[in-house]
Amino acid sequence: MAGKKVLIVYAHQEPMSFNGSLKKVAVEELSKQGCTVTVSDLYAMNFEPRATRNDITGSLSNPEVFRYGIEAYEAYKKTALTSDILEEQKKVQEADLVIFQFPLYWFSVPAILKGWMDRVLCQGFAFDIPGFYDSGLLKGKLALLSLTTGGTAEMYTKTGVSGDFRYFLWPLQHGTLHFCGFKVLAPQISFGIDVSSEEERKVMVASWAKRLKSIWKEEPILCTPPWYFQE
Repeated sequence: MAGKKVLIVYAHQEPMSFNGSLKKVAVEELSKQGCTVTVSDLYAMNFEPRATRNDITGSLSNPEVFRYGIEAYEAYKKTALTSDILEEQKKVQEADLVIFQFPLYWFSVPAILKGWMDRVLCQGFAFDIPGFYDSGLLKGKLALLSLTTGGTAEMYTKTGVSGDFRYFLWPLQHGTLHFCGFKVLAPQISFGIDVSSEEERKVMVASWAKRLKSIWKEEPILCTPPWYFQE
């Protein structure tokens, strides 16, 4: 939809990868719709994943015992976080939809993307106490995980060796995105990339492009325990 703003947080080392293809088609399709699309290519940016005291540009509230969460919160309130964090927060703040594009690493996100979440989604910006889950500070925004797996779809079922794929989505979609107030759209999972043929990969890319054509009409999932563990 014209006028909508989309941020794609992209975590893959290789532009020619399948993840790169999914990112590319998302940029193309959403741009065709008149959306403003911004890409944070974390590896190309050499994004710092470590949450350290170097993230604080001003004086620490407690120089004797460093507690990252508290110091980041105090620094956010004083605009005293490093420029790379502030730039990413600005992108998130302006976005109507944030898409995370990444390969599944150990049932989670790559370390560089985990570091983005740790550093960017700090207290005061993404949530507060109180001010989380349905009251999270990013409420009103949409988020979507687009990820690839090495394992096949059959492996990620309740009777499969890896268990239902919804199990590993719980900490990402619920514990991170929903906690910050995002309305979470159903994930886009491209299974079994390592064992898929070229033709099968083309079908997956086309399926993603087709879905994006009507993405603004989608309803968020009901981000509660039953969606992950009972359905």
